[in-house]
Amino acid sequence: MKPYQSVFRDETKLDINYVPYKLPHRDRELRLLTEFFSFALQSPEKMAQRVMITGDVGTGKTVLSQRFGADITREASKRGINLRYVHVNCREYRGSLFLILQHAVSVFHPNFPRRGYSAEELLRILVQMLDEENVHVILTLDEFGSLVEKEGSEAVYKLTRLQETRQNKPQRFSLICVLRNLKEIERLDASTRSTLQTNIISLEKYSRQQLIDILNDRVSLAFNPSTVTEDTIDLTAELAFSENGNARFGIELLWRAGKYTDADELGTVSPECVRKAVSSIVPAMRKTDLASLNFHEKLLALGTARLFKESQKSQVSLAEAEQAYAVVCEEFNVQPHSHTQLWKYLQTLSAVGIIETEVSTVAPRGRSTLIRLPRIPARELERELCALLEKQGA
Repeated sequence: MKPYQSVFRDETKLDINYVPYKLPHRDRELRLLTEFFSFALQSPEKMAQRVMITGDVGTGKTVLSQRFGADITREASKRGINLRYVHVNCREYRGSLFLILQHAVSVFHPNFPRRGYSAEELLRILVQMLDEENVHVILTLDEFGSLVEKEGSEAVYKLTRLQETRQNKPQRFSLICVLRNLKEIERLDASTRSTLQTNIISLEKYSRQQLIDILNDRVSLAFNPSTVTEDTIDLTAELAFSENGNARFGIELLWRAGKYTDADELGTVSPECVRKAVSSIVPAMRKTDLASLNFHEKLLALGTARLFKESQKSQVSLAEAEQAYAVVCEEFNVQPHSHTQLWKYLQTLSAVGIIETEVSTVAPRGRSTLIRLPRIPARELERELCALLEKQGA
């Protein structure tokens, strides 16, 4: 018997710190960012730049700036230009300008003393190092809101107005500020805000189709061929879309689902594995919600759970669910209720978060109701419903 082979080809491609060579649906923003900094490849000492990148969690702000940093430093190296890109997560450094600058200085001099200097002195030392090494640096402040919250206007002003204290000297220091919302800088005074709000790149949340494209791209890098089904991608994209278009959430789900697949030696990442993964992150099923359902609502939920368990689909039609419900009614020796009643039961199951529904236009017969079981493993739902129905029958 052949040993089990993992579904993963390279799971590091799903790591939060991985920066892919391609960024699906962020090409335009990457081109714009590159355009803002085109001077760095042509006349790096003649000017500096400040850019803000905004967008919700999972819209690709960090990976966009890191991809840009890798691309521009590679191109600068080809041209013999001394350009460095430094990425700092402000939250990781507790929003402290001193700690942020200490890290930036250590990039150029790893053994630089960690004590004995103020933030203002470190800033001056950093610029001196840039002059000595004839280098231009692009400093990216990720989670910029943390610095604003902790240090306020004075710290940000020092960074943005640095070059004004260096009249007739080479420009060495450019800035990218990454934050979720422009409201985060409202606490800054007007003068400081004006130095930041010139060049803004806003990232809209991903659509469902865009998430499918992103996940397919990562699957091709991280998984062995034919180990992740199309239905699995669709369900993962739907879940990521429901989390405000959070691509990072979807990528993490894929990794977890792959781990569940390998743990059970299944060989294929199915929608059920995704449900297990999401239920481990966000507990979705409350037993009190299931217990509150009436008898026929429980029967419909049981039939639907079995349908998903057996089909391994990401979604089923109302007609399929109705057939599965009829089979369960026969098992419990009761008459199925009408289609109209069934529709009401479906709305209840949706309201308590067990299923999700979507009306789809399907030619030539018009509208069709599709049902998803996004967050609860079908086996777990079946087990809980069987226990409740058995107890109810007793």
